[in-house]
Amino acid sequence: MKDSRGKSKFSIADRLAVLGGASAIGALARTWRYRAVNDDTVGRLRTAKQPIVFTLWHGQMLPLLWYHRNQGVAVLVSEHSDGEIIARILESMGYALIRGSTSRGAGRALIGLMRALKDGNDVAITPDGPRGPRHKFAPGAVVAANRAGVPIIPAYAHVDRFWQLSTWDGFVIPKPFARITIAYGPETRVTAASPREAADEAPRLERLMDETAQAACA
Repeated sequence: MKDSRGKSKFSIADRLAVLGGASAIGALARTWRYRAVNDDTVGRLRTAKQPIVFTLWHGQMLPLLWYHRNQGVAVLVSEHSDGEIIARILESMGYALIRGSTSRGAGRALIGLMRALKDGNDVAITPDGPRGPRHKFAPGAVVAANRAGVPIIPAYAHVDRFWQLSTWDGFVIPKPFARITIAYGPETRVTAASPREAADEAPRLERLMDETAQAACA
C-alpha cells in the first residue's frame, strides 16, 4: 500500500511476514547441501572484478538466491504489490535491490541495472519473470549486458527432492536435506549495435539456459 504522498507503507503485518519468511527460509535452507558445476569462470571473473549478469528462471529463485546470499549481488525485484515483502526478505539475505520488471517499470529497471553494473556489482535477473511465459527469455538481460559491456552467465539449480507450487513458474522449494547442484553456463557476451539487435540474441541465451540445465542434471 501507499500513503497520500505515494510512498510505500509497510505495516506491522508486513514486517512480521518478512521476519517470519526470512526465518523460515533460513531454517530450511541451512539443511540443504550444495555442489557447484562449471563455477571456475565465475571465480575468474570475480577475481578480475568483472561484473556479471546472472540469468536464472523465476521458479528456481529460492535455491539459487540462497546459494549466492551475502555476495553483494543486485537483484531485479518486481514493483507489483507483493514485491515489497520479497524485496525486504532479499535485503535480509544481503542483496541490493533494483526495482522494476519487463512488464512494469521497465525503463527504471534498465537504468538501475546499468548503474549497478557500472558500479562493479553483479546482477541477477529472471528473464521469464515476473509473469512468464515460463522459461521464455525476455530480452531485458541481454540489452543490459550489451549496453554495459559485461558477460552473461546462465545459472540453473537441480534439486533432488522438492515441493513445487501450482504457480505459473512452477516455483521450487527444496525439501529438508535436499541435495542441490548449481550449474553455470559459459561466459557469453553480446556485441550488438543497437538494443533491437541485442534483443534478437534472446533465443540464443534461452538455448544456453537449456544446456546449463542439462549440465546440472547430468
